[in-house]
Formats: sequence, C-alpha cells, structure tokens
Amino acid sequence: MKSYIAEKIDAFKNVNKNRARLLINCADQPGIVSAVSKFLHEHDANIIESNQYTTDPHGGEFFMRIEFEVEELKANVEKLEADFEEVKRSFSMEATFKYVDEVKKMAIFVSKEPHCLLELLWEWQSGDLMADISLVISNHETSRAFVEPLGIPYYYIPANKDIRNQVEEEQIRLLQEHEIDVIVLARYMQILTPNFVETFKNKIINIHHSFLPAFIGAKPYERAYHRGVKLIGATSHYVTNDLDEGPIIEQDISRVDHRDNAAAMKKIGQSVERSVLARAIKWHLDDRIIVYGNKTIVF
Repeated sequence: MKSYIAEKIDAFKNVNKNRARLLINCADQPGIVSAVSKFLHEHDANIIESNQYTTDPHGGEFFMRIEFEVEELKANVEKLEADFEEVKRSFSMEATFKYVDEVKKMAIFVSKEPHCLLELLWEWQSGDLMADISLVISNHETSRAFVEPLGIPYYYIPANKDIRNQVEEEQIRLLQEHEIDVIVLARYMQILTPNFVETFKNKIINIHHSFLPAFIGAKPYERAYHRGVKLIGATSHYVTNDLDEGPIIEQDISRVDHRDNAAAMKKIGQSVERSVLARAIKWHLDDRIIVYGNKTIVF
C-alpha cells in the first residue's frame, strides 16, 4: 500500500514541479494586484488561480492567494524570491512562497475513537489527501491495526496530566525527527502545553465535536441532548493556548430532533466531524488559509 501511495505522490510532484503559490497580506492600498501581476508576468509566470479579499477598502487589511507556473521553477526559485523583496518593501507585505511539489509531512494524533483517523486514511489511500502521513501517535493501542498495515509508523505513548511534559518531549522529538509540517488532532483527547503549541504555531489542526462556540469542553453531545437542540455540528480550528478558541477553519451542522438521544447525536456528529476535519486539512495542504488574528481567511 505504501508503494502505491508513494507512486501517487511522485506523480503529483512531477505534474506540479513548476507550480507555486504566493500568499500575501498587508494594509489595503491601490496597486497591489497590479504590482504582483506585473512581477509575475516579468518573470514569465502563468497565473493559474488568483483570489483576494479586503476587510475594508478604506484602511483595511488585504489578503491574496495566487497560484502560478514558471518553466524550470526550481532553477529560478532564489531569483524569484529575491526579486520579490522589492515588491514586499513597497507595500510592507507579509508574503510567503509555497511550492506545490513539496508535499507536506503530516502527523496524526488520536486517542480511542478512530473515526476521524479512518476518514483521513481513506482519503489518503484514494489520493484525495495529498500528504505524506509520516507517523501516527496515540495514547492508546486501539488504532494500531488500522495504521501499521499501511506502512505508517505507529507510536504508542501513554499520556496523562501527571507526565505531560515528558510525554511531549518524546512527541516533539519524533515530530522534529520526521520534519513534520502539520499535526492533526483526530480526536486526541489530551490538552497540549503552551510549549508544544508554540513550537508548532498554526501547524496544529483540531476537530472539536460541537459547533463552537456552543458546548465548549467535554461531553458536548450529552449537553446538547439535555439542552434539546435541533442542530449539532463540528468545528475544525488551529490550536492555541485558549482551549477550543483558536482560529476556526471550517464548520458544519446536521439536523436532529427529539427522537435522537445522546448516543444517536454522537453517531450523527461523528459523521460531521469526519467531513469537517478532512476539508480543513485539504485547505491547509493546498495553502488556502491565511491566519489573521484569531480568524482565518480561506480561499
């Protein structure tokens, strides 16, 4: 299975070897789109996709994601980035080049419930989640049988609040050893320390089993049932040190009624969790998200 996935990744890299993305944010002002387009034209780039947004055309913040192709891109990367410094200075931009053939390395954290993990593994096997799933870390052995047959290393690291620091030291060592680009908390039911979150700032994606800000914290389906809600949902967000309050990437809902008890709500909710998390991760892998304060701009 690993060789099949490796072949799909190699094919993806080959097709996209000359494709890049440019993510920009700065104060809104006249001439930004013109300057960026002119720069790319002067460097023989063909623009494939371009999206922009401003919070306010009069003194707001401007955001842009532009995807383009350049022949022999890798041979021209250094010059491309160096030449763009002048444009950045002109508009006081924050700007980042992303290269599409550099497939991101992903780590998945999971506890007992495997439904989100299984969704990601299926998307990965089908070629719809273009990432290198480098390892899975869990504080339970429950999911080993799903992971190891796919050739993905599975690390069982028991965790609780009394040994949290030493557990995270081992986790950070593994993540840095594998040069991980993004961490997915696929229902990993442990609180992360500020040190861990800061080490991987805006690189940790969580799925929360409620439509935030409703029912923050534990047992949201039980609380939703007792509250008599008619809609339940899920939220995927970047992790910050404020529990369940990081920048929201994606949300969705499903309708329930008086006949659905807490167990039924949980089953319905798990389906929503799977799809919401998968979409959020794909957008991150495609460099479609710009974090702005405690919000996200998703192109």
